[in-house]
Amino acid sequence: MRHTHESHRRPTFLHSLRRMVQSTLVSVGLGLLVGTAPLVAVADDNQIRLPELGDSSSGLVSRAREKELGQMWLRMFRSQVRTSNDALLQQYVENTLKGLAEHAPLEDKSLDVVVVKNDTMNAFAVPGGVVGVHTGLFLFAENEDQFASVLAHELAHLSQRHYARTLEAQRNSALPTLAGMLGALVLAATAGGDAGLAAMTATQAAALDNQLRFSRQNEQEADRVGIETLAKAGKDPEAAGEMFEQMLKATRYYRRPPEFLLTHPVTEKRIADAKLRANRMPDVQPSESREYHLMRARIRVAAEPTPQQAVKRFQAELRGINDNEDAARYGLALAQVAAGKPDSALDTLQPLLDREPDKAAFVLARADIDLAREDYSTATRRLDAALKRNPGDHALTMGLANAHFKAGNYLAAERILEKHSRVRRKDPAVWYLLAETHGLAGDIVGVHEARAEYYILNGVFDKAAQHLRHGVRLAANDYQTHAILQQRLRDVLKMQQDAKDL
Repeated sequence: MRHTHESHRRPTFLHSLRRMVQSTLVSVGLGLLVGTAPLVAVADDNQIRLPELGDSSSGLVSRAREKELGQMWLRMFRSQVRTSNDALLQQYVENTLKGLAEHAPLEDKSLDVVVVKNDTMNAFAVPGGVVGVHTGLFLFAENEDQFASVLAHELAHLSQRHYARTLEAQRNSALPTLAGMLGALVLAATAGGDAGLAAMTATQAAALDNQLRFSRQNEQEADRVGIETLAKAGKDPEAAGEMFEQMLKATRYYRRPPEFLLTHPVTEKRIADAKLRANRMPDVQPSESREYHLMRARIRVAAEPTPQQAVKRFQAELRGINDNEDAARYGLALAQVAAGKPDSALDTLQPLLDREPDKAAFVLARADIDLAREDYSTATRRLDAALKRNPGDHALTMGLANAHFKAGNYLAAERILEKHSRVRRKDPAVWYLLAETHGLAGDIVGVHEARAEYYILNGVFDKAAQHLRHGVRLAANDYQTHAILQQRLRDVLKMQQDAKDL
């Protein structure tokens, strides 16, 4: 039952993206007057139309409608873009955003977080509480407070409802749409990934970028609210100005500015204003940031062309003067595992384990060493003990399930993932691994159910319905399961029809 994680999107990616972009460009008229016809985004031959957030007759869209459209947008985005399946990184970003959201003026503080596997510096927020972060943001932000300043800024756009307010202000001009936003962000998230994208003209790219631009007043308001949120969350408000300086510096040393700058232009005046606002805030000590640097090390390992080059990079850092020695040591251990050198990795990691034997990042790295040595029983015992000390921890739960899976303990992995899927129903990575596990455990009905949930979250409703129909047929003699799958099939068909009717 092996299944390629991206098989539903990669074969038709360029075709789908081009059709979506062309549709967007035609509809926005490259800056001319826009009609009310919805725009089309295609995912695996399943046409989904994303509507405008508002129109000339309805006024501002309701918050409930924003939430509904945001969920649809997220499914479409996932269908086109490579997202990270690193549970530890996902958990870190979610926790960081949650900590900021508690202090942000958001009416609805429930957020959906998508981590995009792309080395460009970008972050975005979509109406309905969707926040996206490119892994490349970690490569640009030098510490946690700088990283948090970008997220706080995006939360401010959400809390101040800048998208909906822009629609209200531009009733009779080119209206920003969710489809246009999708096209712009897919283009940014796939930059450098597919050679065919180079054929897109600068005019097209500029037209898509315009879908994400806010007015100068909106940006000033987001800066103000974001800096206030940073300070209330105990982060250093001066980090916002520092991050803007990092971005401005990037424009001098890179041929193409960071994606974030294309939609959030930074000037010397904006930097000065951010510093002035920060000076008016109560003094806050910069956060220690070690956890951030550990996550940054994970991304830096993956960003190197080969594990061997990552090993050399971190070895050089450990030999030199380094303010983040723990992160360099951790990164080196991860790189050594990836390079097929588990014994060297253990020697590197051991000082960290000696000081903090219960830290999840180090426990997971130690378990990866066990798995590389094919010592599956030790890996599962280690992770099981860690999870008992930290019940509910997402990264440890996924780590333990994966260790059982690799060990061939499919029933054990199945039990863990079935329980976890009830907690994280909107996490595609959980459903993907659960489907794999069901297949090897012999639960074919479970395979179809989990595959369906995975495809729903990725906006591929036709495949979700196909799996549910198979499940309904196979569960004919199990009344409860049959009824559940039939209801879920009705839900999917309604989602599909609602999307087409928009």
